[in-house]
Amino acid sequence: MSAGRLAHVDMRDLQRGPANVVQNCRMRFWLTFLLLVCAAPVWAVHGYALWGDLKYPPGFAHFDYVNPQAPKGGSITLVPNSRATNFDKYNPFTLKGEHPPGLHNEGKNTSLVFETLMTGSADEPAAAYGLLAQDIEVAADRKSVVFKLHPEARFSNGDPVLAKDVKHSFDMVTSKLASPRQRVLLEDIESCVVLGERTVRFTFKNSEKHMPLVAGSVMVFSHKWGAGKPFDKIITDQPIASGPYAIGEVDFGKNITYVRRKDYWGSQLGVHRGAFNFDRVTYKIYLDDTVRLEAFKAGEFDMLEENIARRWARQYYGPKFRSGELTKEEFPNEFPGAYQGYVFNTRKPMFKDVRVRQALGLALDFEWLNRQLFYDSYARIPSHFSAKEFMASGTPGEDELEFLEPLRSVLPPEVFGEAALPGSTASPSSLRANLLKARELLSQAGWDFRDGAMRNAKGEPMVIEMLFDNSSLQRVLTPYQKSLGKLGISLRFRIVDFALAKERLDAFDFDMTSVAYGSSSIPGGSLKDVYGSESADRQGNLNLWGVRDKAVDKLIEEIERATSYARLRGAARALDRVLGHGYYAVPNWYSPAYRLAFKGRAFQRPKAPPKYYGIQNWVLTTWWSAAPQN
Repeated sequence: MSAGRLAHVDMRDLQRGPANVVQNCRMRFWLTFLLLVCAAPVWAVHGYALWGDLKYPPGFAHFDYVNPQAPKGGSITLVPNSRATNFDKYNPFTLKGEHPPGLHNEGKNTSLVFETLMTGSADEPAAAYGLLAQDIEVAADRKSVVFKLHPEARFSNGDPVLAKDVKHSFDMVTSKLASPRQRVLLEDIESCVVLGERTVRFTFKNSEKHMPLVAGSVMVFSHKWGAGKPFDKIITDQPIASGPYAIGEVDFGKNITYVRRKDYWGSQLGVHRGAFNFDRVTYKIYLDDTVRLEAFKAGEFDMLEENIARRWARQYYGPKFRSGELTKEEFPNEFPGAYQGYVFNTRKPMFKDVRVRQALGLALDFEWLNRQLFYDSYARIPSHFSAKEFMASGTPGEDELEFLEPLRSVLPPEVFGEAALPGSTASPSSLRANLLKARELLSQAGWDFRDGAMRNAKGEPMVIEMLFDNSSLQRVLTPYQKSLGKLGISLRFRIVDFALAKERLDAFDFDMTSVAYGSSSIPGGSLKDVYGSESADRQGNLNLWGVRDKAVDKLIEEIERATSYARLRGAARALDRVLGHGYYAVPNWYSPAYRLAFKGRAFQRPKAPPKYYGIQNWVLTTWWSAAPQN
């Protein structure tokens, strides 16, 4: 996220009018006059958009990508679309333990239980509409936002959603008893104050234009949840939240079913009409990929997203696929994908020197992997931002230099040259040429090959442990291991279960690991959490690479306070260029399509997905049962 522009309700030519401009269009002339002679206290809006107007007007009936007549009923059984372990709690906001998928919108998961003050649409970038909040008032100086709650909003226990619940939720998730990540994401909110029974104000530490969206992302739960226990002691207490589903049957740690609330308060809101059509949503946990695929073929669940090209090409076949009982389909993905790579922990002495990190990246032969293992179905990730308009390329243009020149004294000279791209073995280059260059870089950094290994000045060999929790990665990593071996570098695999991997990553106890960072269509929001210096030593945060760079911090600030789309683009490209020349990871690859296998006759769906979507989000929010039974 970054700086933004408000979309007005009905009267977009009066965007700086007082709060009541949305109440009476007959006052247009007088309000225009007042606009010219007095300062505006607030904007009152039904939503908030960055860099343009909202697509949907006030009182809109439904999002364009849903079927508002979709029947309710039926069920769907899924597996998480990311690695999971046996869950042991219902509180997704604390650090210890694992919560089940579906509780809230972490990563690509759809939130079934907890709701936010605002919610986004999937066919426009960086825009949000009122959900629990029916009215949003942003101060003229953008230092605060006031949310007025829907009077109909109800928690699952029947209680109304009140301002005191919003404040309680904010206070809990930003307390020391919550996960550090929650605090980082909301750290620029100075206070949350109750103004009335259903009115709450968030005050910001700065006037950055994305802050109303940050405040609108606060997840709300009842102050009665946990019956007064310390927040980190709320573990298996059933959440008291306002979402369309409540927790049903649970085989703790293995399966969980969410049951659609018949009394859900928001079913007729424009943001939810035609959405959440299944009566029951079940997640099953499988710790082994092979077992999971065979279970799908046996009919134990309804749908499976596949991320491995080889399995997709060679294992999704059989009588059920030929008969149409099961089907496999690829859906184009225009939404910027995750940044994936083999991350270096720069807290480790061996990775302090950028030349070492660059050299290790040159040893990966992506072209061979794509040809031999991936069926030529992938492309290399060229940037920390997946949206092309924010990618650094070539030499920096004037838009980037505006931000880079003031930082020249703290930036390496290479930043002002060509953008850093992943090493390639495509002709006229080759793996041998790349390894020769890598050896030279390592020598410059004080590492030389002697006595059968790459050693530093103390004679210590370079031995790297790669930590990961997915055994299928070993097949992909082995060629990389062999290439590093030619340099005299020992890459050892450490395969652990998800829980142990998470524990070690949270404590930054690793050399290298494989990660994927979710990406947004507009850069901002979580940048501090992923790249900011303040996050480098906060355990449980996403700054796994340990980036501590004043230039990076400054560029993140420039992105957050950009006053135009052009400045946002320039600052983002400058940041991408600086990060690229930091060589903090060995970039992986991406697929331009989602691969989804599902029971072919069990579901119906809208004709096409929206532009910005995750595949399971799209399924859960827009698909419906072909034979619903209420």
